[in-house]
Amino acid sequence: MPESECFNQCREQLRREITAVTPGAFETLALKLFRFQAEHNLVYRSYLGHLGCNPQEIKSLSDIPFLPISLFKKHKIVTGQWEQPAQVFESSGTTGAETSRHLLRDPVLYETLSRQIFEDHYGELENYHILALLPSYLERNNSSLVYMVKHFMELSGSSLSGFFLNDFGLLNRRLSGIAESRDGRKVLLIGVTFALLDWADGLNAPDGDESWRDTLVVMETGGMKGRRREMLRSEVHSVLKSRLGLAAIHSEYGMTELTSQAYAPSEGLFKETRSLRVLIRDITDPLMIRTDGQTGGVNVIDLGNLDSCAFIETSDLGRKDEQNGTFEIVGRHDNADVRGCNLLYF
Repeated sequence: MPESECFNQCREQLRREITAVTPGAFETLALKLFRFQAEHNLVYRSYLGHLGCNPQEIKSLSDIPFLPISLFKKHKIVTGQWEQPAQVFESSGTTGAETSRHLLRDPVLYETLSRQIFEDHYGELENYHILALLPSYLERNNSSLVYMVKHFMELSGSSLSGFFLNDFGLLNRRLSGIAESRDGRKVLLIGVTFALLDWADGLNAPDGDESWRDTLVVMETGGMKGRRREMLRSEVHSVLKSRLGLAAIHSEYGMTELTSQAYAPSEGLFKETRSLRVLIRDITDPLMIRTDGQTGGVNVIDLGNLDSCAFIETSDLGRKDEQNGTFEIVGRHDNADVRGCNLLYF
């Protein structure tokens, strides 16, 4: 059945508001998006029905039921009647494990939000060289992380940006070449955790000679993928800071089922973004939201998921500081699949 003109007009209005949302307008827009998806997302509508939820009675973000992330493995999670996705993102999973699939209708919305969020935190991408150590993700053709980083490389306009797979020698030469060019750009090195540790293990102890350290931003995305022993995030950061002579290691929080990302400039303290908010649910009662700073399940509101579902009950455990909006990921539920960017335990 083709989508109605009313649906299309409503979707386009929501899309405009999402790309221009301000912190003060977030809750109003999220509630509007909730009612839109409660009507037009068949899986979410069915889920709400099983819970006995009347969407018209939802008055605040804490009242919203969040869709369990596991349903992305079993169902096509889409809002509307569209059939052909422009892009399909798929989680990495482990051997033999069932993977999640996120169907992307609107790549431009994804690209717009990812750029806005990054530049809100770090400034314009054209001021960076983007280097990536993402070997486990490059082995697949449907990684949302690789898609985002490729887009960032294009926006940077730097001929020195690139993926390095496992070629640490080439990475080191590229870093030295960038330092020698003295072009004023910073260097963002984004990598899966095991690859960053493997690279750092091959470096000598910092002696101050490597001038590329002066402009280097190292960002880990999590992920050991069975390549190394599991480590606390604080331990990972300590090793990398010591090896690289850096004051801080940055972190990125994202997943296949999300359109938006969050970033932590240090210590794994992530900041909520223009299109992403986190609520912490009680571990024993998933419909109860905690605001006491204690550990609980992580619920994510992602306005960028306009065409899938914006209200996701993740398998992560976390804590949130309600005063400043920062949150940290402290682990995963015992029965949650170990996968993708979330293989780093805390």
